Amino acid sequence: MESTYLQQSIRSLRKSAKRLASSTEKERNQLLQMIGEGLRRDWESIKDANERDILQAKESGQREALVKRLVFNDEKLHASLLGLEQVASLPDPIGSIKQRRELDEGLLLEQIVVPIGVIGMIFEARPDALIQIASLCLKSGNGIILKGGKEAFQTNTVLVESIKKSCESSRLGSDWLLLLESHSDVDTMLGMEGDIDLLIPRGSNAFVRYVMDNTSIPVLGHADGICHLYIDAKADITKAVEIAFDAKTQYPAACNAIETVLVHKEIAPRVLPLLAERFSEAGVIIHGDEQTCKSIDCIPYQEGDWKKEYLALEINIHVVESLSEAINHIETYGSHHSDAIVSEDDDSVRTFFAGVDSADVFANCSTRFADGFRFGLGSEVGISTAKIHARGPVGLEGLMTTKYLVRGSGQVVSSYTKDGGRSFSHQDLPLDGPSMLGEEVL
Repeated sequence: MESTYLQQSIRSLRKSAKRLASSTEKERNQLLQMIGEGLRRDWESIKDANERDILQAKESGQREALVKRLVFNDEKLHASLLGLEQVASLPDPIGSIKQRRELDEGLLLEQIVVPIGVIGMIFEARPDALIQIASLCLKSGNGIILKGGKEAFQTNTVLVESIKKSCESSRLGSDWLLLLESHSDVDTMLGMEGDIDLLIPRGSNAFVRYVMDNTSIPVLGHADGICHLYIDAKADITKAVEIAFDAKTQYPAACNAIETVLVHKEIAPRVLPLLAERFSEAGVIIHGDEQTCKSIDCIPYQEGDWKKEYLALEINIHVVESLSEAINHIETYGSHHSDAIVSEDDDSVRTFFAGVDSADVFANCSTRFADGFRFGLGSEVGISTAKIHARGPVGLEGLMTTKYLVRGSGQVVSSYTKDGGRSFSHQDLPLDGPSMLGEEVL
């Protein structure tokens, strides 16, 4: 879009977002249902557009990992429809009360949950992510500006057209949703700090860093997904091998797929051959340290391998002396995304849980569970490795903020000074019942 026109469109979207924020839960849930029905209605057009995107990506020599992310097939449609249903079934976040307190007689305070406002989402070539993001923003009452990868442009365009068509009969309209077209649109968006409240970039480390360095708008997200699985000395070997296989091969292009397996030296002689055999069934290329190379056929470790995010059927294996060394390795080379331990020893699990500083930490299960839908959040706009505001899979809660409401009956602060004679009671009150906004936010 031309820069001035885009700015006007975003400012118009901000006004529409305020209407969305003041809508009823029933209106938003009905619209989520209508969007799901629309996706079924428009499936043939969506499928055709996706097939064209995939063909172009292959012809232009795009990486296999990107092509896999680009696919929007019947399975992805089914998952998207389930996600819409789950988001609709979640409690309404708007207007819920986090705190209610009597400051003094006739002076009441409430902290209520409200939408952030307008969110700018820049995401990779995953069309199903568009549906997840749009559904969460609709449910949470936020306006959404979408910029998908150019490889998925045709699919994204048809998806947005379908969503907007489904919105035509709703009072909420479709102006709360905007799809950007070009890379230059992103630069315009980065400069609109007065109109956009939060940016969520999903892509390469370099791209996320570019966004952070070129905007004063708050940024939420993660760059790398360098995830680890540690197989402890007291692990169930059969369980460990299957978890490692799933965490690497179930969807290797995902940011929560493991890139390094750490194996305790005591169990390594038994585990390594079984890992090699299982990984070979999926064609996984193994990069191993010196001790691993002595046990199995693999590519010798080269400087920098521990920091690689393969996003493909490749993996590192590193033999460690202890649980402590494993935790230190994860701290040094990991991206604080998702890491797991396999162990039958409760003390080792607790030590791993406490010592690994990642957004998602698992024991005796695959890192691929790091997902908003699998966590019961309905969907996610991404996984955050930040420690402020939201961390881990970001669902509805991560798209909300709060504000304080205070209702008095003529009180003034001077009455509460040393000479004023009054004092605060600060008595916490039950959270149930309607807020100061009423039972519905209108």
